[in-house]
Amino acid sequence: MSRWPQLGEWVRLQVLDLVGQGMSAIAACRRAGVSQDLGGRWIREAGISLARGHNGGMTGAYVAQAVEFPQVRPSHGARLDLADRTLIHVYWSQGRSMRQIAAELGVAPSTICREIARGSTAVGYRAPTAQERADRMRARPKPRKLDADPLLRARVIEGLNAGWSPEQVSGRLERWWGKEAAVSHETIYQALYVQGAGSLRHELEVASALRSGRKGRKPRSKLPARGNRPWVTGHEITTRPPEADDRAVPGHWEGDLIIGAGGANAVITLVERRSRTLLMSRLPTDHDSATVAEALAGLIAGLPDQVQITTLTWDQGTEMAQSPGFAMASHIDVFFCDPHSPWQRPTNENTNGLIRQYFPKGTDFSQITDEQIAQVQDLLNDRPRKVLGYATPREILFEQFTVALTD
Repeated sequence: MSRWPQLGEWVRLQVLDLVGQGMSAIAACRRAGVSQDLGGRWIREAGISLARGHNGGMTGAYVAQAVEFPQVRPSHGARLDLADRTLIHVYWSQGRSMRQIAAELGVAPSTICREIARGSTAVGYRAPTAQERADRMRARPKPRKLDADPLLRARVIEGLNAGWSPEQVSGRLERWWGKEAAVSHETIYQALYVQGAGSLRHELEVASALRSGRKGRKPRSKLPARGNRPWVTGHEITTRPPEADDRAVPGHWEGDLIIGAGGANAVITLVERRSRTLLMSRLPTDHDSATVAEALAGLIAGLPDQVQITTLTWDQGTEMAQSPGFAMASHIDVFFCDPHSPWQRPTNENTNGLIRQYFPKGTDFSQITDEQIAQVQDLLNDRPRKVLGYATPREILFEQFTVALTD
């Protein structure tokens, strides 16, 4: 049913309410825009007793038992308007519950609750006052949250400059400061790519706020399995302890190489499955199996005693040909993914994608310093992760430290 055929009923209720507040019948009819004859008939039918006021006008008071309001259930739109608020005004003054009023207007009870709370004054809920407030609040254009709060804007820019995604920035702000002091990731995207001149992206120190321009997933390889690799036999991923699949247990790591320009150099990356903690080591001249084994041993030797490395999962590359000797010396069990199955090392693959944000394909790692590698490692270990509840890998690792020290 359309709302507009009920307009006459809303006008009638407005006349009755105005008279019930003490306004003269003539003034009430003028205010509502109806004739005195029609307004007078409505007043008589509603059972309102009229008395002559001090100025000669007819005023009235509701006889509550005699007032019978029709069951009006209009099909409601998105917002309340003045007619709706007039009905709320009348019904609420008659003592109807919020649920009854909501049923009459065809809206949720919570809508009525919020409307009465927002539109009430010292003398109670009044439709004109509530409508004036609603019009004022709906005025456009409104100042954007990032424009109105310089501190919030500065925090967002700081997170984006650190390489965090808009969702990570939003989640981290909420974790630090609470919902009221945060902003949604959609608002950040709008500020970056939708708003015009002076938008957020012009204030960034980085060329792009998003790390990947890819629009779809890469298809999984259908290449045949590789030839015999003796270091893999007996150490397939299917033989890895089941607890390594459970991220609740720390100490299970994944590793890989990021190959540099021309395949002449590389970077080793190790990532802990539970905390997503990253370790990186540069191989500026070669990445044969002896060099990789030596670099792995150096990475592990630099870790605190509380950091556990129980298993290491790698792909079947020849750089791990000396893994049996490395495993024996380090007391770390090394396991290998199935051929062409990088998704079996998801944590490492995802992290390598983050690293490519700083070192794109074709980077010559012989021209990159160890200090630059350490800087990227720190940036990623201090980056909030949605999967960690917007904690950082360093914070989760610290929690593991605390547990290890108290045990």
